[in-house]
Amino acid sequence: MGSVAGAERDVRLTAWVRGHVQGVGFRWWTRARALELGLVGSASNLRDGRVEVNAEGPEAACRALVDALRSGGAPGRVDSVVERWTAARGGLTGFVER
Repeated sequence: MGSVAGAERDVRLTAWVRGHVQGVGFRWWTRARALELGLVGSASNLRDGRVEVNAEGPEAACRALVDALRSGGAPGRVDSVVERWTAARGGLTGFVER
């Protein structure tokens, strides 16, 4: 049995962004893009200089967020984005910066 046409599954994206990205401007920019795309989650600085982005929502919107992260439009300089995709777990609300 196939999926319903037009139905899109929700996914959880975890992306680790490396570069010159640890700052309020980068996290704010990421939050703004995620909210525009209707995603929930967070963007957090990690001790090793990366930013971890967790987003949940429609797969196409999560992929658009990854594309935006890689596009170079964010403040700072993105050198690489490593992604992990899993099934949506729910329980997230809004999009927060940490």
